[in-house]
Amino acid sequence: MRAALIARQFDVQGRLVTVEPYGSGNVNDTYLAIFRTTFSEQRFIVQRIRKAVFPQPEVIMQNMRVLTDHCHAKLEAEAEGADRIWQLPKIIQTKTGEDWVTDADGDLWRAISQIASAQAYEKVRNPEHAHEAGIVLGHFHRMVSDLPAEKLGYALPGFHVTPGYLAKMDAALASPGGQERLHASVEAKRAVRFVEARRARCAVLEEARARGDLALRTTHGDPKVGNIMIDEATGRGTCIVDLDTVQPGLVHYDIGDATRSVCNPAGEDAPELGSVVFDLDLFTMFHRGYQAHAQDFLSPADHRHLFDCIHLIPLELGLRFLADHLAGDVYFKVRYPGHNLRRALVQFKLAESIEAREPAIRKVLGER
Repeated sequence: MRAALIARQFDVQGRLVTVEPYGSGNVNDTYLAIFRTTFSEQRFIVQRIRKAVFPQPEVIMQNMRVLTDHCHAKLEAEAEGADRIWQLPKIIQTKTGEDWVTDADGDLWRAISQIASAQAYEKVRNPEHAHEAGIVLGHFHRMVSDLPAEKLGYALPGFHVTPGYLAKMDAALASPGGQERLHASVEAKRAVRFVEARRARCAVLEEARARGDLALRTTHGDPKVGNIMIDEATGRGTCIVDLDTVQPGLVHYDIGDATRSVCNPAGEDAPELGSVVFDLDLFTMFHRGYQAHAQDFLSPADHRHLFDCIHLIPLELGLRFLADHLAGDVYFKVRYPGHNLRRALVQFKLAESIEAREPAIRKVLGER
């Protein structure tokens, strides 16, 4: 097994016991490796970063090194006065002192520490869980608020730039395969009509950035609830994982992606579209947790665009799923034919629910 051969190249004491698939990510291949000595055991994460998805996987690791060095230093400096033990994954180097291994296919493999005594959940469990998710994201944003975005490269150029995904959907639609998949499904046609009705709204954040209302900062890129680690002993958030998409961006991308995930109890693969709803109670708790840390770095202009990002990111993700379905499922992993289309419909239903609750959401945000 390739993962086992790769795992043995990292600087870990003991002998390899097992390497097993781990997690449920849509893009990378992830494994849990277990090494043992006579007296101890070490578990860590081994991941393959696919060059087909990330054209410059080295940038991911360079960003991760910059970010983790910055944050680990701050966590140590603030540890004594913190209300909990905050964690963050650590890069495990190879036996020759490198941060990664490159295989014969050009894919990059890395090893990172496993977060101790904590687990993540694919769906939010209760309002307290939503509150902790908000606290964790707010804490992360505060930690990186003084890390200049220009120190980071672009792991995924164009990531979360919604007009770019709109252009990809248009390109997929214009292809013979896209036309065939469009006309093969009533739901695909309905999904395209949904996007067309909201086409003008897709540029709202990029237009705000172009005007100078919003600025590029260090962002996580994928702060869904499944990347929020909850301490098994205390039930409190302890860290955010999956740092592949760390790069310059708008914090609004992160906020919108987190609320999209946290406030839809039915999850991304909801069995029934009727169960998909933007839960205001969960949103209230998430926002309260986030604001506990974010009040020092969000500007008045940032606040003015919070509803925009809450609505836009589900629309954007649905657009990405739809474009991938029309292109033949070339980006996201799928479990069955039409899986990406189904995912798109879930996100569009969530966006629709947000539209229906706009006044109530703005009230929670403190808008007059």
